[in-house]
Parts: sequence; C-alpha cells; structure tokens
Amino acid sequence: MRHQINLNKYNFRTDLLIEQITNKIKIKNEIIDDIKISEINLSKNNELNKKAGTYITIEFNDVTDIDNSKKITRIFSKKLKKLLINNNKFLIIGLGNKSSTPDSLGPKVIDNIIVTSHISKVTKLDSGFSDVSSFIPGVIGTTGINSVELIKNVLKIVEPECLIIIDSLVSKDIKRINKTIEINNVGIVPGSGVGSNYEEISFETLNIPVIAIGVPTVVYINTIIFNLTKKRKNYKNNFMVTPTDIDFEIKKLSKILSDGINSVLHPKLKIK
Repeated sequence: MRHQINLNKYNFRTDLLIEQITNKIKIKNEIIDDIKISEINLSKNNELNKKAGTYITIEFNDVTDIDNSKKITRIFSKKLKKLLINNNKFLIIGLGNKSSTPDSLGPKVIDNIIVTSHISKVTKLDSGFSDVSSFIPGVIGTTGINSVELIKNVLKIVEPECLIIIDSLVSKDIKRINKTIEINNVGIVPGSGVGSNYEEISFETLNIPVIAIGVPTVVYINTIIFNLTKKRKNYKNNFMVTPTDIDFEIKKLSKILSDGINSVLHPKLKIK
C-alpha cells in the first residue's frame, strides 16, 4: 500500500499503546510463561495527555506456535475479563477491511465470534452464556459510509450494555508488529494511525462502556528508518510495510482474540 501523506502532521503511534512512559506514571509489569503484561491506570489530567482509564499491553515472541498461542489466549482472556463491567449484553465490532490482509483482523475475529442474541429473543439463555451480537461496518472506501455512523445506528437496534471493538493498528516500532495485543477501556479512534479524522468510539461519544482491542499489523517505512537511525525523515511517497507471512499471522491472531472473547462472554463454553 502506498500513501500520499504528509506525516509531519501525525504522531508516530498506535491507537492504544502508551509509548511515552515517565517515572511519575506507575506501570505494573508481570511475566507469565515468557509473555510480558504491562498495565497502566491513568487518572484525569495525566501528563501523557491520554484519556483516563486502564491500558493493558500483552507482548509475546511467537504467535504461530500452538502452545504459545494457547498461553496468549489464556492471558488475554484474563485481562479482558478484568476490564469488563458486570454486563450480559454485548455488541462486538470488527473494524477494518476484510479484503486487505493487514487490516482484516477485526472482520476475521467477528467471523469466529459466537453470537447468541437471536436465541435470546426466543428463549432465555442458559447460565454461563451472554447475549452477544456482532457487526462488521466495513471501510468508507468500499461502503461510502462512515463506520462510526453505522455503529451508532446499530447500537439503537441492538441496545447492548457494553461495546467491544477490535481493530488493526499502526505500530511505532517494527518489533511490535503482530507481537502485541493492546486492550483499554477508554475507546479508539478508527484510522487515526493513517491520518484519518474520524470521531472516536468511546463512552463519551456513545454513552456506553467501550473496550478496545488492537494489534499492530503494519508500520510506515519512515518509522523503520527512525528505529534504525534515530533520524526522522519524511518522504512524499511513504510506504506501509507488513511481514511476508501476514496471512498466517492474522489467522492465528484472530483465533486468539475470538477464542479469548468467546471464553469470557460464554464461560460455560469449552474453547478448543
């Protein structure tokens, strides 16, 4: 993918990851089975100018190994559960473009989400199962409709108690590509990593709790140059880069996220 973007206007960052940690901000780090988990709780008017809330980052080395994938899934499930309020009716949104592999994480996760809202309309769900709906809004380039506007209208129909958003992110460091899961309870701005100016998806804009989940899947060539040389250079024609095995890694990552979400929302279900 090639973009005519003046990157001087944008910060090199992902949507969720906190990069500028200072000594004044407490960060809780733990390592479980060689997987690093970092948690930061920000108060209002913090020096990072980030929204108040909880930010969790899960870092790992290899998502393609079966045993490692299971470990990541268990940790992701545990951290996701920690952020969820005592709700029982959820709407899961998969942001992104299914036709573009690096941007297809959200839609691919939705493909494996176990939805139950249609069942709850005709009979009471058994204990251990949540009322779950899912939706893929697509991208404005293919639908011509702002995805946030679509989400607002779907919320009126579904009336969930909590919204869970999954999206692909643009990374600030090439080392994080497909090796980080980021979770927060403050929301997300779709497309902010590529300079799009969409309305954020958050409690403030939708009046509903929002859990945002993201994985960095691409990086700008300018970012790679900066990582290697520590010198910032901006080219008129910038490239967005992703690993050659992105298809396989997206498949593995989407399974981890869908399995983790399903196990939290449907605890009575046995996830293979």
